[in-house]
Amino acid sequence: MKVDVLTLFPAMFAGPLDESIIRRAREAGRLELVINDLREWTHDRHRTVDDEPYGGGPGMVLKPEPVFEAIEDLAGAETRVVLMTPQGRPFEQAVARELSVHGHLLLVCGSYEGYDERIRSLAHDELSIGDYVLTNGALPAMVVIDAVARLLPGVLGDDASSAEESFSEGLLEYPQYTRPAEFKGMKVPKVLLSGNHAEIAKWRREQAAQRTAERRPDLLKDKNEDSEEKKDDS
Repeated sequence: MKVDVLTLFPAMFAGPLDESIIRRAREAGRLELVINDLREWTHDRHRTVDDEPYGGGPGMVLKPEPVFEAIEDLAGAETRVVLMTPQGRPFEQAVARELSVHGHLLLVCGSYEGYDERIRSLAHDELSIGDYVLTNGALPAMVVIDAVARLLPGVLGDDASSAEESFSEGLLEYPQYTRPAEFKGMKVPKVLLSGNHAEIAKWRREQAAQRTAERRPDLLKDKNEDSEEKKDDS
């Protein structure tokens, strides 16, 4: 997969995406990551990318010209163009899976008071990582890259790992333990030491459902609503 990022702050991406799984994915050729400075598509000596909003109001708005030029240069017929914006649909694990099947993503990072509305005509999708406001779209873009890259074949040591993580099945992940079997009076559940894989799988399903009900009941509600919708469609 290739991921292009269009941003006003390319230096923000140095470091977080040069470590751990993302670094290994890039070194192995599973992920090609290119960080593009939006100012490279300006044509005035001040490299202007923003202007005052029509109708008045605080802040500045990203101008359409450099963004249009950049997207026209960077995007191909198969590119998925994604705007990072607080107004976008919530970014969830299911969305990460949607994006992971595309060969080329172009993530456009907003800044200032947002985009000139005409820029939205170029996007296939708009994503938000939460109901809060950040300085710009660089951090949300990094979140999307990390979540998507780990779903690419061969990026994780065991591709089954991503299938068992929290949210993969609409539930939080079950509790995990490792050696020692007892630590400060706290013992590993006996079923995990039993070697009975059927019982272990059953315990894990039950624990995942219980933990989700306690900590994120909204996930169970969404899961039940999806099941009802599928019944109605059948």
